[in-house]
Amino acid sequence: MEHKHKYDAQGKQICCSPQEAKINEKADEKLVQQEGAKALPVIEEKTRERHFKGDGHFHGTRFKEELDHDHSNEHSDDDGHDHSHDENKSTLQMFLPAIISFVLLMIAIAFDNWLPQSWFTGWVRAVWYIIAYAPVGFPVIKEAFESIRKSDVFSEFLLMSIATIGAFVIGEYPEGVAVMLFYAVGEVFQTLAVTRAKANIKTLLDQRPDEVTILENNQPKTVKAETVNIGNIIQLKPGEKLGLDGELLSETAAFNTAALTGESKPDTKTKGETVLAGMINLNTVAQVKVTTAYTDSKLSKILELVQNATAQKAPTELFIRKFAKIYTPIVVLLAVLITVVPYFFVDNYLFSQWLYRALVFLVISCPCALVISIPLGYFGGIGAASKNGILFKGSNFLDVIAGIQNVVMDKTGTMTEGVFKVQEVNLKPELNKDEILKLVNALESQSTHPVATAIHQYVGEIDNSLKLENTEEIAGHGLKAIVNGKELLVGNFKLMDKFNIQYDVNPNDIVETLIAIAYEGKFAGYLTIADSIKEDAAETVQKLQSLGVNVTMLSGDKATVVKAVAGKLGIPNAFGDLLPEDKVNKVKEIKARNETVAFVGDGVNDAPVVALSDVGIAMGGLGSDATIETADVVIQDDKPSKIPMAINIGKQTKKIVWQNIALAFGVKAVVLVLGAGGLATMWEAVFADVGVALLAILNAVRIQKMKF
Repeated sequence: MEHKHKYDAQGKQICCSPQEAKINEKADEKLVQQEGAKALPVIEEKTRERHFKGDGHFHGTRFKEELDHDHSNEHSDDDGHDHSHDENKSTLQMFLPAIISFVLLMIAIAFDNWLPQSWFTGWVRAVWYIIAYAPVGFPVIKEAFESIRKSDVFSEFLLMSIATIGAFVIGEYPEGVAVMLFYAVGEVFQTLAVTRAKANIKTLLDQRPDEVTILENNQPKTVKAETVNIGNIIQLKPGEKLGLDGELLSETAAFNTAALTGESKPDTKTKGETVLAGMINLNTVAQVKVTTAYTDSKLSKILELVQNATAQKAPTELFIRKFAKIYTPIVVLLAVLITVVPYFFVDNYLFSQWLYRALVFLVISCPCALVISIPLGYFGGIGAASKNGILFKGSNFLDVIAGIQNVVMDKTGTMTEGVFKVQEVNLKPELNKDEILKLVNALESQSTHPVATAIHQYVGEIDNSLKLENTEEIAGHGLKAIVNGKELLVGNFKLMDKFNIQYDVNPNDIVETLIAIAYEGKFAGYLTIADSIKEDAAETVQKLQSLGVNVTMLSGDKATVVKAVAGKLGIPNAFGDLLPEDKVNKVKEIKARNETVAFVGDGVNDAPVVALSDVGIAMGGLGSDATIETADVVIQDDKPSKIPMAINIGKQTKKIVWQNIALAFGVKAVVLVLGAGGLATMWEAVFADVGVALLAILNAVRIQKMKF
């Protein structure tokens, strides 16, 4: 996955350390070697060029060649050739320097200890070890010079270079080669771990097909997806992925939306509904009218969001980065003091002995485990979340959501379906039910209110033979019309009061939204309209409460409805009849107690509350572009159960990060003291540096295997 560096006004790189940048480049190169064009988040020309031009960084000749190969020559993995050898070759190439170095080192150690050779002395022995050192050591020395040239003097590359060259200077050739060898192997494993994390997110990137079939003069024609225009009609066969966002023209079609939502259950769409790039057609041939350009599709926006997520650093990452900038120069100074100061206090001072201790100290102090494993932990958390249909806009939000104390949620569309349905029809028995409902349906067809849609869906097609006269919408009350010379009123009970219609119902005794009907000046009865609760809503509340999170429901809906829904879900605090400013005040009350708040809503109407909350979570990210822009976390399907899942992913990520910090600092502290006292050799130093880094990396990638 592409990583684009960021720079400040002076041109200094601010997004990641040189070590991170180098490993990102190698991981990108390997991912493209394996996946070809599919590994790129945005395939259009300008992004491909941006990835290897104009950013001041070299991304590898194989990386650029692979791009040129895939895009200029339109050659892909579907060309009938076996590309598996590329992956093997790539991994072998990464390990090859270490393998050469290891073989030469083992032969040299054998000549030194087990199979002594008379010729293996003096300059011959030194040259042999230098040759063994070269494959793994020279690239690091080169990186050290590059870092110095970019004003980053005290990098881990410089520490390793000083330590290993110093070992050669005092004649400790095997240790010098071994330290750099293990460092190189560790770097390869780091690259592979980053590649794995990126490959998890790459499952999103693999969702848009390069080609689609469009209909021209009712004839199917295969074209490049990026060349398709808005208004074109795509013909989608069973098993095919949709390449662009559009409107379904077929009567019905079932789609697998797992790549976008993490939801494996098929989603059946009906004519006129929106279908999105990345969805897979499951049953019959479907036709889709394109409504969005290839580069503006919902999937493109999601990919951009995930791609940029790692640029938003968590406070822990920022602290470690700042810490390393101060820590590394101090370590170099201490190493110099360890070498020099004993001269004034030790009787039998031996320069080579104290220099060796200083070099051990330098190797131990290398901050690789922290600099790499911590960002990798957060990256893994973002990858695990996106795999489950939850998009974090930055690793900082993983940190915040892990410690959230209150979840404040909207009702409609968050815990309920947001689709009103007729629940009950209660009409006077002497009236013809079907006739009255046809009249109500015809009158409600004059309104765009969700209630009108619910009635239309319940009753069915509108009877166009009915002639409505003097149709009038009375604001805040309902509709009035003359049908067949008789007055028809449909609205709330305030409408009945306004026209002095007598009724025998107490509206306050009924929880649901009521639609009262009067015909010929007499009360005819009422309909109840309700928004159904989502099937996983109650489970969501239970999980949040088990995590120690307080749950509050705020809604602009009728207070009795809100209380009823909250009662069914087990939410203790629920408030209805709220205006947007009332919701803001309720959240301010919680924050006044110095508690953190996550607000869950649509991300648009509740923008003031989202801005005030510590984490804004948007439900139904597939339904609104604005939610992706506004919220900090986007739940791609409408499932509220993803809220506790997001909190759990944040908690697990934070736990792993702090485990790595404790492991790195703990082991290094012990071995640093031993090294300064001459009780630790280069071999212990290697474990404290590379060994701890590898353990931390293995711990970091665990999150990608976890079930949430």
